[in-house]
Amino acid sequence: MVIKRRLASSLVYSLRFLIIILGFYGISGTQTDVNCLKRIYKSVKDPNGYLNGTWDFSNKTEGSICRFYGIECWHPEESRVLNIKLSEIGLQGEFPLGVEDCKSLTGLDLSGNSLSGPIPSNISKMIQYVTTLDLSNNNFSGDIPAGLVNCTYLNDIYLEHNQLSGNIPLQLGGLSRIKSFNVANNNLTGQVPKFEVNIPKENYANNPGLCGGPLEPCPVPPSKSHSGIIAGGAAGGVTLVIVVAGVAFYYISRMKVIRKKQEDPEGNRWAKTLKTVKAAKVSMFEKSASKMKLDDLMKATNNFSNNNIINSGRTGAMYKAVMPDETLLTVKRLHDSQRTEKEFMSEMNTLGSVRHQNLVPLLGYCIAKKEKFLVYKYMSNGSLYDQLHPSEPEAEILEWPVRLKIAIGAAKGLAWMHHNCNPRILHRNISSKCILLDHDFQPGLSDFGLARLMNPIDTHLSTFVNGEFGDFGYVAPEYARTLVATPKGDVFSFGTVLLELITGEKPTQVTNAPETFKGSLAEWISQLSEKSDLHSAVDKRLLGKGVDNELFQFLKIACNCVSPVPKERPSMFEVYQLLRAIGERYRFTADDEIMIPRETSDANFPDELIVSRE
Repeated sequence: MVIKRRLASSLVYSLRFLIIILGFYGISGTQTDVNCLKRIYKSVKDPNGYLNGTWDFSNKTEGSICRFYGIECWHPEESRVLNIKLSEIGLQGEFPLGVEDCKSLTGLDLSGNSLSGPIPSNISKMIQYVTTLDLSNNNFSGDIPAGLVNCTYLNDIYLEHNQLSGNIPLQLGGLSRIKSFNVANNNLTGQVPKFEVNIPKENYANNPGLCGGPLEPCPVPPSKSHSGIIAGGAAGGVTLVIVVAGVAFYYISRMKVIRKKQEDPEGNRWAKTLKTVKAAKVSMFEKSASKMKLDDLMKATNNFSNNNIINSGRTGAMYKAVMPDETLLTVKRLHDSQRTEKEFMSEMNTLGSVRHQNLVPLLGYCIAKKEKFLVYKYMSNGSLYDQLHPSEPEAEILEWPVRLKIAIGAAKGLAWMHHNCNPRILHRNISSKCILLDHDFQPGLSDFGLARLMNPIDTHLSTFVNGEFGDFGYVAPEYARTLVATPKGDVFSFGTVLLELITGEKPTQVTNAPETFKGSLAEWISQLSEKSDLHSAVDKRLLGKGVDNELFQFLKIACNCVSPVPKERPSMFEVYQLLRAIGERYRFTADDEIMIPRETSDANFPDELIVSRE
């Protein structure tokens, strides 16, 4: 046994060494890997905007693609893609052929999307060094390519919950490294391959005609001793029976697949693993709240169906939850956190005690296996980002008084966090996506405090674009140099939100800028300022309605917030007071506002509130 373990260990290290050597000799990515991601980006539809928000190819620096959503590199400052993980984000289209240009790829996960069409017959040439291939929970059809046998490094193949048909190539049994193989819930027939490891029969379930291996034995071919006369006479009848049976079998199996998808439309494999811990308790901070279990959250979110996703960011996806009494809640599935359970619970108890009218309250949390869920108040008008940048062109625009109301309320919440909350809190992740709106468009900041729960690796420069300090376009320029979050960094991010409100532009896609401009919204505003042409940046739909003076005052505040020099930016207390003065005639706020703060320089914020230093 010891010898076998040493041999296995030796093989693993040899494989890693081989791949590294190959990386240095002839398959180093750089431009080919950039082209790989460009081709993927162009070949799939991204209705939920996961790629649109972070896959910015205008940044030509080495390693920039390593900060794209779902992309892992061999080294964060070298454009050589290691893994592509784009699971459960609603991608549409066919298998992205662009993966063939990611020459150093070792993992491909496209599970839980709406991809369709055949798996390419030459896939082995595209993923030569891949060890894990996950195409499960899609709509792929056609045959399983026999060429997969040439992907000799494969350890795991997941093809379940698709519409694949035909036989499973018996040659796949020759893949000596296989540890997992799953083709359940397809339309496959014939004998299953003989692998060196035991594949459970559940991994072949719900296919119309598979046999052999852990399944029922395959039928023995009929004897050839029958006379030609009998065989000829029976041939017509047998053929008819086979055709009828085959057609019936096909439609029955198709109905099973369709019914399965209707019952579980997105087929989230991770959610299915929670069945054994449905009784896990949801810890609620509100004493008046009824007792709740994980099972209640799963039912309320339709087993965390993608159809229930209402927002998504670096910290995790948020799901709409409809409780039995019609109460609406929001449940966030938190992305990976390497905090211990004790540390996580301590953080949650701290955040659960934070209450302010312009912060979305954390109502409770649940720990189930490796999954962590947060329960929030439901905000019926969604995120500010969706309101400013709707997917439907005919959607109503936000009028100026509503935009100003949102800006003042959000500034009030952030100023309270910076200056009056005890202990004082940095948000670290300000964007228009984390400003949620209730039925009356009263804003609430969400995701505050969550950045510190992320994987410690996220505190490095590799997450500068879409890491713990927000999405690209919101991040203060000094962070790339210091890697330290500060109150003035929050002010910069909030200033970008103000620019979104006044210009109607996205933080990274400025439609009114010249085609040659490839920078962020803040950089575009800076260029206009140098040309004394700031007024041209204001959303044309807001002008000429008797509020032009307010618009230009608002724009000036936003410009001060996004100053490239941190010391030149105002504090959040000053931002709030300036915005409040503009909106005084609208009577948005009461008189008893935030207390005048004591001096709050960056140095006065405790280290643990500025940045995690794990």
